[in-house]
Amino acid sequence: MQCGKMAAPPPPGGAAGAWGGVRRRCQRLLYWVPVLFISSILCWSYYAYVTQLCLLTMTNIGEKVVCLVAYHIFFMLFVWSYWKTIFTLPMNPSKEFHLSYSDKESLEREPRGESQQEVLRRAAKDLPIYTRTMSGAIRYCDRCRLVKPDRCHHCSVCDKCILKMDHHCPWVNNCVGFSNYKFFLLFLAYSLLYCLFIAATDLQYFIKFWTNDLPDTQAKFHIMFLFFAAAMFSVSLSSLFGYHCWLVSKNKSTLEVFRAPIFRHRTDKNGFSLGFSKNLRQVFGDEKKYWLLPVFSSLGDGCSFPTCLVNQDPEQASTPGGLNSTSKNENHLFPAKPLRDSQSHLLTDTPSWSETSAKAEKGKVGMSNPALTMENET
Repeated sequence: MQCGKMAAPPPPGGAAGAWGGVRRRCQRLLYWVPVLFISSILCWSYYAYVTQLCLLTMTNIGEKVVCLVAYHIFFMLFVWSYWKTIFTLPMNPSKEFHLSYSDKESLEREPRGESQQEVLRRAAKDLPIYTRTMSGAIRYCDRCRLVKPDRCHHCSVCDKCILKMDHHCPWVNNCVGFSNYKFFLLFLAYSLLYCLFIAATDLQYFIKFWTNDLPDTQAKFHIMFLFFAAAMFSVSLSSLFGYHCWLVSKNKSTLEVFRAPIFRHRTDKNGFSLGFSKNLRQVFGDEKKYWLLPVFSSLGDGCSFPTCLVNQDPEQASTPGGLNSTSKNENHLFPAKPLRDSQSHLLTDTPSWSETSAKAEKGKVGMSNPALTMENET
């Protein structure tokens, strides 16, 4: 009698792994529900305003044309900025901030202590980072296996480190950070203008609804709900837009308001503030013709930022130009060359770096810092 081969047992955790994959896909679908809600409100408002209000209710041709033209301008800018905020991928730290294969092995092999401190010192000594953890350690992400650039944080939803992360916004199903913060601001601005315009032009017909001066058609109900929706969203958007305008004027992110950045020598909640004009240009760029358009024009590369601090970290091999100023009123230069475009190492001598600072810091590279420890941070 010939015996057949026994079937191989299923790999352990196979069913659990499959269920986890299904759950993650369902979660990703659920994340789009707020976006679909906003999109459906926007589509209904378009129908209610264009068809029911302008085409069927307004009788004055001049008023109808002006309202339709102005409405479509606000509508186009609103949709454009909203689209860019949703579908612009968040920027992640460049390869210079990732640990090498040997450093990763060293971290896994060595117990926490001086050995791991030395690994992180070696990885961070030539990087333009000036912020630390609360204990004074190098900001290291054990999930992404990298040294965090300044103002970079790990998003638990995206499961990635995001450059200059502000927050994860469910209404756009995306992280708001360096790559799309300008788009997010314009989205708030144009959505507020969109709602205010609808409320202002719909007001007289809303009043006619309550005085029974409108024809008894379905248009009057669209007019009523359109005004309520526009007025309600205007109130919430105005407060949110005003808050983010304040953040831009102070060069802060939402996360930095709740937890001020910690530098080598002290905590400074205004450490990245360079003055109103320079703070504004960091987000919107130098060319004013692009300020009101949802096209990327922010300054820098998201990995390094100028600061107004006098005492910088002595462990850095050199300092970007303008960072080591002696007064907050002096000019602060933005890095002229993105880190990821550099052909040599991060902080080699180029015209964008300060030679004086480099000479002053020479010989301090690799100094031991007893406060340097690995600390997991999200």
